[in-house]
Amino acid sequence: MTRIVVVGSINMDLVTLAPRFVGPGETITGDRFLTIPGGKGANQAVAAARLGAQVAMVGNIGDDAFGQSLYDGLKAEGIDVSHVTRIEGIGSGTASITVAGGENQIVVVPAANGRVTPAQVEAARDVIRGADAVLVQLEIPLDAVEATLRIAHDEGVPVILNPAPAQKLPLEWLKQVRFITPNQHELAMVLGAPADTDFRELMRQAPCPVVLTRGEDGAWFRDKDDEPRHQAGFKVDAVDSTGAGDTFNAALAVYLAEGLDVAVRKACATAAIAVSRLGAQGGMPRAEEVAAFLESHP
Repeated sequence: MTRIVVVGSINMDLVTLAPRFVGPGETITGDRFLTIPGGKGANQAVAAARLGAQVAMVGNIGDDAFGQSLYDGLKAEGIDVSHVTRIEGIGSGTASITVAGGENQIVVVPAANGRVTPAQVEAARDVIRGADAVLVQLEIPLDAVEATLRIAHDEGVPVILNPAPAQKLPLEWLKQVRFITPNQHELAMVLGAPADTDFRELMRQAPCPVVLTRGEDGAWFRDKDDEPRHQAGFKVDAVDSTGAGDTFNAALAVYLAEGLDVAVRKACATAAIAVSRLGAQGGMPRAEEVAAFLESHP
């Protein structure tokens, strides 16, 4: 069983389904409202667990009702929550999400996620040491991200860094990761390059291997000194793209031992299934569903 450690955010997603996105100063009537567990870290943990991995989560929840619900939800997925900390006197992270026409707009409030510390990551060193891969994103403080990269590098554990929300990162950090998994906009931001730079050139400029997501176009990937290669996307009827990138990242980590080409193809398939369903964690498939999907999409 693949062992994955996820260091990242844990949110409650407040999801509104609407006929279209709202303009400035405008009020419209929505179709439906849901509260769904989310956060890039928790999403990746749940997706990996559903694909059959043994998963440990490192992160924070608040001392509110959302926090208890989020904690219970992770446990119900079979995720090790021994390094999930409840922060007193602060709320859990939230993401206010509007979904319209299969696309989304998101406003994130970090709350307890903003209190993840390097000491918390250090406390999870033994779990990280025993992992096959570590997943980390940028919805927690950067010093905790840096600690994750450093500790995993020290322990010889490959790190998949999902650089979202995007910002420029030190090149020394990037040299410590096995892969970064941005979209084109995020990769330009991470490298401090012009936004209109061809994405293949950006991939060549990166000081580490890149798996670049391209939505319906699938993904492009480059390992070490290879030229960028393409994995086509799978055509599905999109319902909700929330969490698709998190699902992709989790699948990449779970299937990486099967080889990069196979892992990227399976990650594209897993994300395609997810976007055809409502909700981030609600849409994440299990391993047998991915296998059946690939059987029907040779």
